[in-house]
Amino acid sequence: MVRAAVEALPDTRVTAVTLLTSLDQASARELGISGSPSDIVARWAATAVDAGARALVCSPHEVTRLRSIVPSEVHLITPGIRPVGASAHDQRRASTPAQALADGSDLLVIGRPITGEPDPRAAAIAIAEECRT
Repeated sequence: MVRAAVEALPDTRVTAVTLLTSLDQASARELGISGSPSDIVARWAATAVDAGARALVCSPHEVTRLRSIVPSEVHLITPGIRPVGASAHDQRRASTPAQALADGSDLLVIGRPITGEPDPRAAAIAIAEECRT
């Protein structure tokens, strides 16, 4: 599927999703997927990059490992980002924005910690400040 997308859209940065951040080892096993989340993500990331993906969506827990596996030009996009003290909600493999960036994330996906707040603008500004420290 990734290869077909790359061939159909050669000037597009095709992005592949690895393992959802709401899944941990037990929930992956329930779906019939064997191995630790880190091993699953590494295996699927390598397959996607070999097929031509130029960006990967992965949890912040796998960023450091993927940085050692995939070429540096492959962008790593990390959901499951939660500011210090925020609820993890359904995220099982989450991290703070500052830690995800320090580990090598290129882009952060931050939803509910902003949209779920009474003042989304203030929440976004606070998260941006947290990233600068």
